[in-house]
Amino acid sequence: MVKSNAWEEQAGITGKKGWWLGLASVLLAAGCQLRAEETQAPASPLRQSAIAPAATKAAAIPAPDALPDSLRPTTVAALPGVPDTLRLAIRQLHAALGPAAAELRPEVLEQACVGYLTLHPTGRIERAGLLAVADMDLPNTTERLWVIDLKNARVLHRSHVAHGQGSGHLRARRFSNEEKSACTSLGFYRTAGTYDGIHGYSRRIEGLDKGQNGNAFDRYVVLHAADYVSPKYIAAYGHLGYSRGCPALPPEQFKAIIGTMRVGSMLLLTGPGIKSRWLDGPAAGRRFVQRGWR
Repeated sequence: MVKSNAWEEQAGITGKKGWWLGLASVLLAAGCQLRAEETQAPASPLRQSAIAPAATKAAAIPAPDALPDSLRPTTVAALPGVPDTLRLAIRQLHAALGPAAAELRPEVLEQACVGYLTLHPTGRIERAGLLAVADMDLPNTTERLWVIDLKNARVLHRSHVAHGQGSGHLRARRFSNEEKSACTSLGFYRTAGTYDGIHGYSRRIEGLDKGQNGNAFDRYVVLHAADYVSPKYIAAYGHLGYSRGCPALPPEQFKAIIGTMRVGSMLLLTGPGIKSRWLDGPAAGRRFVQRGWR
């Protein structure tokens, strides 16, 4: 929490003393926000910002073990210790979300709901009744980010979202918390302040899983727009482009998504191998009995 306050004093509020110092620190240590082509060959005219070199287009699906970027999602196990009452409520929520959540796997929604119910009473996230979840195990050609209003059982936003260049191509298969990995970091996040950086209007996020995404703030892993996150880019290359670890968003949707996910909202980036102390089924069940989704 202290880090986000310091950032907002330096760079998150236009016109305050220290803004230029904060901006300079972003440019010097941009981490995820460095353009991917700065370490690659010059980009083609279609790739005007932070993209990796075009990889081969998605091919026909081979045998599951033949290609790292197989379209076959990893099986997600149900969380242990989730009471039947809560599990039923999550199923009912999934049904109520309707067609917009048809590709949101029930087990992934369960992870997000359990994490929300466990985190909210600790004060680590302050925004009640809202969560965002990105299933990084799905191909990046899929709209795999959902922002959900729990109280009214509505999908507020659904969009494409990029993963880090170091995490894989069509699907994210490798994850890292290291500074120069260019990888996506799995885990739960708290949204922090906004600022204008090299990608324009952006929102900072703080990792809440030590060892898994605890370096995200210092790596400048943020929510921002990227022109390589679009159906047009997919049509040209067969997949999205790649960030340096940021969950980059479509230019047409990023302002609305960032605006909805105000300071203190919860974001889950999930994928194969995720582990988190906040995936506590019994604690989530107790919280749900006491307060519901509030």
